[in-house]
Parts: sequence; structure tokens; C-alpha cells
Amino acid sequence: MRTMSFVAIAASALAIAIAPGPSIGADSARAEIVNPVGAVIGAATFEQTPTGVLMHVEVRDLPPGAHGIHLHATGSCSPSFKSATGHINPEKVAHGLRNPEGPDNGDLPNLYAAADGTAQAEFFTTRVSVAGGGAPSLLDEDGSAVIIHENPDDHMTQPIGGAGGRIGCGIISKM
Repeated sequence: MRTMSFVAIAASALAIAIAPGPSIGADSARAEIVNPVGAVIGAATFEQTPTGVLMHVEVRDLPPGAHGIHLHATGSCSPSFKSATGHINPEKVAHGLRNPEGPDNGDLPNLYAAADGTAQAEFFTTRVSVAGGGAPSLLDEDGSAVIIHENPDDHMTQPIGGAGGRIGCGIISKM
């Protein structure tokens, strides 16, 4: 019985790791997330809702624990992911969900990876839009990227909350 439970749990975890994201509508975008050597480690989807953007992320092969995850201003992922530039932040406000002078448009809560390196999360933000409107667009002229960092974001320290190096990058594009 104990072995069967383990198998069921393992099969369930595998299904989560490879399951496609939720079906989404016409105002939607997607990013295939790669690691620094270019291997695909997951994906993120972005759906415009009446009041903001619903983001769904599924990744694997991350170090276990918390990781900063942010929306960056340029849709580019060079080998070091620096070409994604900084966060989406047209108003030049301070970084951090806890910062009284922030947050910037690219700030999100942390992403948590399980002991096996997989993570699945849903985020909601009113500080961006998929393709325009009242908030900066993820699909503007130079695009946007989603970046996963090696460490958690403390939501206060400048400029990126102490989140460390970039270990995942995905260029956000129209679906």
C-alpha cells in the first residue's frame, strides 16, 4: 500500500510537471522559459482579464525553494539574460511589493520550487496588460520577458530584492 501511494504521488507530480497551462482567450500571450544553457524548463501564459493579467507558470529543474520572478522590459533572452534589461517600470518607482515607494510594474510574489525542482503557480497583476490599455503592455514594440532568479525576492532591497542571478528567461509573445 505504501508503494502504491508513492507511485500515485509520483505520477501526479509528473502530470503537473508536463500538463499544459489553462486554456486562455484571445488576449493572451505565452513564454517558453529556458535556462542559461538554452534548455526549455517550462512555460508561462498570460491572460488579459477584465481587471488585470492572470499569469500561470509551470517550470522544472529549479533549485528547491523560493525564487524571485519578475516581468522585464525587453523581450530578449541572451545567454546571460541581461538583454531582458530591468523590470517593466515606466514610472521609475522603487522595486518591491513591500516598498512604500513601489512596487514597479514588473514585481510579482516569489515562485516556490518543490524538492524535485518543479513549480506551478498562478499570479495576478493589475500593473501590466497583455496588449495595451491602461497599464504597460507586455506586447509593446520591444516586447517583454519573464525572468526567474536564483534567490527569493525580499520585496524591498533595490534594485531586485536581493534575488540574485537570472536562472530562467522567457520571451513573452502573442499566442
